[in-house]
Amino acid sequence: MKNKCSFFTASLLLASVLFTPAFAAVNKQEKENPADTYEMLNLFGEVLERTKTSYVEDVTDKKLIESALNGMLVSLDPHSSYLDEQSFKYMNEQTKGKFGGLGIEVTMENGVVKVVSPIDDTPAANAGLKPGDYITHIDGEQVVGMSLNDAVDKMRGKIGTKVKLTVRRLNTKPFDVTLKREEIKIQSVKSEIKADDVAYIRITSFSEDTDKMVEKSFNNIKKQLKKQPVGIVLDVRNNPGGLLDQAVNVSDLFLDQGEIVSTRSKNPDDTVKYTATKGDIAANLPIVILVNDGSASASEILAGALQDHKRAIILGEKTFGKGSVQTIIPLGNHGAMRLTTARYYTPSGRSIQATGIVPDVEVKPAKIEEIDSGFSFSEAEFGNALKNDAQSLPKNKVAQKDDSLKKDYQLSRAVDLVKALNIYQSGFNTQK
Repeated sequence: MKNKCSFFTASLLLASVLFTPAFAAVNKQEKENPADTYEMLNLFGEVLERTKTSYVEDVTDKKLIESALNGMLVSLDPHSSYLDEQSFKYMNEQTKGKFGGLGIEVTMENGVVKVVSPIDDTPAANAGLKPGDYITHIDGEQVVGMSLNDAVDKMRGKIGTKVKLTVRRLNTKPFDVTLKREEIKIQSVKSEIKADDVAYIRITSFSEDTDKMVEKSFNNIKKQLKKQPVGIVLDVRNNPGGLLDQAVNVSDLFLDQGEIVSTRSKNPDDTVKYTATKGDIAANLPIVILVNDGSASASEILAGALQDHKRAIILGEKTFGKGSVQTIIPLGNHGAMRLTTARYYTPSGRSIQATGIVPDVEVKPAKIEEIDSGFSFSEAEFGNALKNDAQSLPKNKVAQKDDSLKKDYQLSRAVDLVKALNIYQSGFNTQK
């Protein structure tokens, strides 16, 4: 059984009325009366039978019962649901980093499918789908009235076939986009060197072995540089989450001690705390974590843990705010149920749920445009300028131009911040 991070938005209405103790006791007894439960089960059986005999079309017991199970669970919150055999299979494939479809993480909101984030290098990402987009129709069929599982099943299909989505986006007219289904092979970690000496590690999801891939990527960068980088940028923008143990393990790579995250259910005795083991692979190098509103669940665990321990600076936009734990419970040959069983809390005791992680430095996406400063002189251009008598001193190394930093303003700011932190730390250590 695995705890899998997914997406959660819910509201709970609490009403309390003070009556006499006698009335309160009777009311409680009525709620706990098993006869009421049996009566409701009999009601379920009656509705099932009447539907079978009187519905305008033939319908199987299997369809009715599975729909009832799913309805029971989705009424609790958007992330509890019933998974039939096929959906359970898809979910297992996804956590292993390989599945078929469009490469898009979604949730249900206001009766339509909402994009949490597209996965890098997939049909959804290449088509330009963005976090916050709403999918209102699939192949012309209206999404309202479908369950999330039904909508996801319609978007999946045979590799090479196409599906048309109708998308609504804020301040944009509804538009159609046609995607070709592909086998989605998620490479959850990518890395490269930015601005000559900054380690850039992009984590697209927290699937099996993500922690090992992050450590391997960092070690490869050190080998390429033949030294330690000046710092690290961890990019979890549009990372929808994944496996809880991988969020904990990746956080542990950069923490030497202390709590990483805790999960708390309605039973206080079931509280679980995950703590870091000794050893920081980055040896206290500056770390900046890039986040946005598509960073959810496991991404928020990583950002919250390193933020609370003052181990990293969080830069970007407020995260999605999915702070609940889903437990996958297999049901023999009948698929599985996904049930919300706990909430996540950061080391300082903050709940991630519905609030997300607020960045230390807020940076919105933007375009960088170079401005010509016009005609000007420097001191060296004056004919009678004094000569520099320290020509033998080493010149500051100028970083090579990186076009990706021009295109990605948030990443550019993150790289600049890592370099600034490195300079500050080096100077501080020297003064000591």
